[in-house]
Amino acid sequence: MAWIGGLAQWQDGDTTYLSIAFTYKLDEAYSMAQFARACGQRVIAGGPALALVKMQHELVDVAEVPTKKAIRRGREVLVPDDYKGPGEALMRHNPLATFASRGCSEECSFCIVPVLEGQFSYFPDFPVRPILCDNNLSGLDAKYQDYIIERYQAEGVKLKDANSGFEPHSFTEEVYRRWRPLVNAGGGPWRFAYDEMKEREQALQVMRVIKDEPQKRKRVYCLIGKEPFADCMQRIEEIVAHGCEPHVQPFMTLTSLEQEPAVRFDWTMQKLKDVARWANSWGWKKFPFSEYDRHRKNTEPAYDAEQGLFV
Repeated sequence: MAWIGGLAQWQDGDTTYLSIAFTYKLDEAYSMAQFARACGQRVIAGGPALALVKMQHELVDVAEVPTKKAIRRGREVLVPDDYKGPGEALMRHNPLATFASRGCSEECSFCIVPVLEGQFSYFPDFPVRPILCDNNLSGLDAKYQDYIIERYQAEGVKLKDANSGFEPHSFTEEVYRRWRPLVNAGGGPWRFAYDEMKEREQALQVMRVIKDEPQKRKRVYCLIGKEPFADCMQRIEEIVAHGCEPHVQPFMTLTSLEQEPAVRFDWTMQKLKDVARWANSWGWKKFPFSEYDRHRKNTEPAYDAEQGLFV
């Protein structure tokens, strides 16, 4: 169930296709497109990375970027046209992944989904596969949540990972009871995010709701760097104190062409990397961050290809 890493390439006849998930993969995609063009191939590119920088990156000089008109936050914008439903592009990133819906009801400023996908779109004919990538399962209409679960049960497919998980604002006891048989039967983790202090009450409530689940299956995405150090560390500590595992992700701007965090508030680049390494190598199980030594052996996070994440 390995993820390809954010940049998929495939060929169909005389056409090369590129699907770019992350903006920091655009330069690499440009080199691949140049090579394909030199080999006489037509090149078509798409994916989330092109949503915000389509007119600023040189990739558009050597590749076609099909777009469609969409209304986002009250204005008309162009979004990549290959981004519509389960589709072939997702399979190229991971053949075991699927979408039953696109979009999200939240408006997180650091997330590409509101700009790219807008509000919810449902795909009732979605292919049932072990990795479900919907952005906000708990925010979907209750009947559609039931429908997704019924599809998995009817086809006998185990849900190994609800990859983007549930949103604290919409996760309730009812949602937990609804999804528990499917999630637990698949053996995958319960995922949600605690990214900002303003969602503290809702995030802590989710932790209370799932308190009886084993710690190794309660994985909480935790953004750092978009708030001051003390606020971010408080969120990490609360995640641990409530028997969950933090998955720390340093904040990056949506248009970054390098895989480097954005430095804000009282953070430094080194501290952002250190906190992520300490947390994602389970250093919090052994010692507080104040005792972290970046030169200590075994402090590098391991990459889990099944999740497509450093864990």
